[in-house]
Parts: sequence; C-alpha cells; structure tokens
Amino acid sequence: MDIQKFFKKRILIVAGHYGSGKTEFAVSLAMQAAAEGISPLAVIDLDVVNPYFRSRECAAKLKAEGVEVQGSFFGHDVTAEIPELSANIRRPLEDESCRVIIDLGGNEAGARILKQFDKYFQGDDFNLAIVLNANRYETRTVPDAIEQIELIENELGIKADYLINNTHLLRETTADDIAKGRRLCSELAESRGYEILCDCYPQGIIDPSVLDKDFMPFGVGMYLRQSWLDK
Repeated sequence: MDIQKFFKKRILIVAGHYGSGKTEFAVSLAMQAAAEGISPLAVIDLDVVNPYFRSRECAAKLKAEGVEVQGSFFGHDVTAEIPELSANIRRPLEDESCRVIIDLGGNEAGARILKQFDKYFQGDDFNLAIVLNANRYETRTVPDAIEQIELIENELGIKADYLINNTHLLRETTADDIAKGRRLCSELAESRGYEILCDCYPQGIIDPSVLDKDFMPFGVGMYLRQSWLDK
C-alpha cells in the first residue's frame, strides 16, 4: 500500500470508539511511514482519558525510527496518570514541514481534548479518520456506528473524511472478521460520503493475500499489547 495516501494532508487525526484499535493503527502507521522515509514525522498522543494502550508507551520504539513523540507533560512514564499535556505538543503542529499523526482518546470524551488546539484546525491542512471495529458492541451495526461517529464529529466540529476498517479479534482474527468490517464501512461510505482508507489486518495472524482483491490491506502490529495479555 502507498503510505502517502495516509498523508494527503499534513495532519492526520485518528479517532474512534474505545477498543477500536486506533492507537495500534496510529503507531503502526508511524512505524511504516518512518520506514519509507517520511520525515520529519511526529505522533501526538492526546489520550488523557484512558490509562491503557497509549501511543506514548511506544515512545522509545518510535524515537528509534526517527519519529517525534509528544503528549503528557510528565513525559512517557506510564505510571503518571495526571491529565497534563506538554506545551511541546504545539511544536510539530506549527512546523509546516512536519507530518503529524494525532492519536485521540476514545469516543467523544477522548476527542474533546482537541478543542483546545482549535486554532490549528481552521484551515485545510488536516484529515479526520475514524477507526471502526465491527466486532465492538458499540459499532456492530450501521446505526450504531453512525451514532458513535456523529458524537465525535459534533464534539470536534469536524466532519470525518475517512473510515479505517480495523475489525479484529486480536490473535483470533479471521478474514471473515475483516470482511464483516468492510461491509459495515462500505454501507457507511455509500450513505454518508466517507472514503474507506484501508482494511487493517493483524501482522503475523492474517496473510493479506487471502483478503478480497478489492480490499486495501494495511498491516497493524501489536506494539501495545504485552505478551502476558495473550496468555
């Protein structure tokens, strides 16, 4: 997949419901973009509502690949749960040469934090992508997914441009799961005018060659899932 398609605009805002896998997507995208030479590149972690699975936990891996990571005022210490954001978050937003991936917290509550940075989103230099997992109860049907998407859009005052099909069951994911998610996203795209950006599959679990030829496979790693969670 051409990694440039994710950066049609300088800033990509990644949002979604809790448990959609948006942070794994954001980290995987940053790692692949860095590997393909996109630089300068930054990940901004704005998840201050959930103490688990935040992109700043992968700061060392990302920095090793040349990716700047900004987020908590307290750095990347996962034991610091005070919801303070560093003023350094503004640096990549103000650097017009820097590509930026913004990882928001879940649902409209997680999206709300972006409002304090409104001045950076008055122009046409960004896209909003919604990550959907059709195996999550909150987004298992088209009406449910629309409700969740509208809550995020209304909170941000921004209409989403893209849908990211990230339908999975972790290590038990099958090609049928991904196909189910694609059907959901296709219905939403047709009825609401969104563009499907990609169909995610867990690397090492699914062989992308088994997916439908019309799919747009994007491999997602398990950077945030510690091995003990799968035992």
